[in-house]
Amino acid sequence: MTEKPTVELKLPVLKNMELVATQTSEVVSKHMSLSEEQSGEISMALIEACINAFEHSETKSEIYIHFIISDDDLTIKVIDKGKGFDASKIKIPEIDNKINTNERKRGWGIMLIKELMDSVDFESDHTGTTLTMVKKKENNE
Repeated sequence: MTEKPTVELKLPVLKNMELVATQTSEVVSKHMSLSEEQSGEISMALIEACINAFEHSETKSEIYIHFIISDDDLTIKVIDKGKGFDASKIKIPEIDNKINTNERKRGWGIMLIKELMDSVDFESDHTGTTLTMVKKKENNE
């Protein structure tokens, strides 16, 4: 079995660094001949994943992003060495509570990532979190 081509990024926790990840995802999407819509969905999911890692992991240094390219799909791993979290305790916000109150209009990141990508998986413990997202290549027949 041949090794799948992989692009690896190490991003410092600095303002707007998620844009480096989206620029990379756009290059990878073009290389894979993904549609413009798929490329946009990947970029949006990646922005949410990076912001979550930057804001919630409490990592002080950097996050790592691996783009694993295959003939059938693109797998993206967003890895932090932060405090981890319990995915079962994440609650999707009630939209009416957000719209009709002064409550912060945030909290939909994980739900959005799941809507945009074909599969999403979390592995998390006290040593950090790995978010694995997959976008399947469409058959352009």
